Formats: sequence, C-alpha cells, structure tokens
Amino acid sequence: MLHTIASIPWETFLTMLLGGLAVNFAPGQDIFFATACGIAGGPRMGAIAGLGVGVGVLWHVALAALGLAAVIAAHPGALTAIRYVGAAYLLWLAWKSWRAGNSSGEGRAAPDARRAFLRGILSNITNPKPVLFMLAFLPQFVDPAIGPVWQQITFFGLVFAFTGGVVTAGFGYVAGLAGRAIGARMGAVNKIAAVLFAGLAVRLVLSE
Repeated sequence: MLHTIASIPWETFLTMLLGGLAVNFAPGQDIFFATACGIAGGPRMGAIAGLGVGVGVLWHVALAALGLAAVIAAHPGALTAIRYVGAAYLLWLAWKSWRAGNSSGEGRAAPDARRAFLRGILSNITNPKPVLFMLAFLPQFVDPAIGPVWQQITFFGLVFAFTGGVVTAGFGYVAGLAGRAIGARMGAVNKIAAVLFAGLAVRLVLSE
C-alpha cells in the first residue's frame, strides 16, 4: 500500500486535499452537531464531539473501499432507514439538552467525554450523505494504473477523515468558548443546543 501511496502525483493529492477542506468547512450536519455540543458542554466537549465525527467518517471510508457504498446507494430504502435512525438519535439529544437545565457540562467526569466522542461517531455514521459523497468525490482522484483502487480510496478517505475531524473539532471548540463567554452555565444555552439538535433532525428527515 505504501508503494501505491508514494505513486500518487502530488498534484492529485493537493487537489484532493483542497477539495476535501472546502467540504470540511462547508456548514453541514457535522459542524452543526459539534457546535451544539460545544455550546451545551463547553470547548472540550465540542472538540471531542468533532473528533468523534472524524472517526465516524472512517465507517464511510470502509464502505467505499469495500464497494458496499455503491450497494447501499442503489437501495433508497436503506438510505431512508439510516436517515430516520439518525433523526431519531438527534431528537433524543435535543430532549436531553432541553432537560439539562443550568448544567453546562464543564467539569464533568471522564465518561461524559467518552459519550461526546461516541455521539460524534454515531452522528456521522447515521448520516447517509457521506456514503454518496464518498462515491462522488474520492473516485475522481483514483488512477487504476497507479495501484489497487481500494488502497487509493482508503488513503484519500483517511486524509479526508483526518482533516474533517480537525476542522469539526475546531468549530466545536470555538462554539464552546462562545458559549462560555455568554454564560455557558445558563439554562438558555442548553435550550439553544436543543433547538440546534432538533433542527438537524428535521433537516435530516426532509433531505433527499
């Protein structure tokens, strides 16, 4: 695999990297999710949730590399089921945040950090759009003459997951700082996070 990676032209890698970063910075479910987590739980929780999102991308990378993404994309019913599961999960998070009252999430024990990380993973896995994105984006940079296609997709996917995790974590951290600046321990802040989560759920259900 190292030989395949080393054979990728730097122009191809740079183009993929810049294109991936443009997608990473585009407002979407992942950024809104990390932002909501940052507002509700502070900078640390927002950053951890963002890193979880990056790890969740690896699921879609694996599907693309194994060719399963094409199978899932060909069955609208599977995508619909995933979308509704994701919406239900986001609504549950909205309910939890709404009931959180004046608790900001700062200073909580380590298990809360683990939950933020796992929630980030689950939020991305239950979003069907990355499946279609992987199919549309990554193959543009693959050259069968260089080496096995699955190795190239895996490499590009890992790069995209890394940059996505870092960017999303940054958004979550900054949102946490903003939440703290306006009084992150106020119940109103958790209500804002709840509205964001609920809005994401509605957006996911209504998306095509």
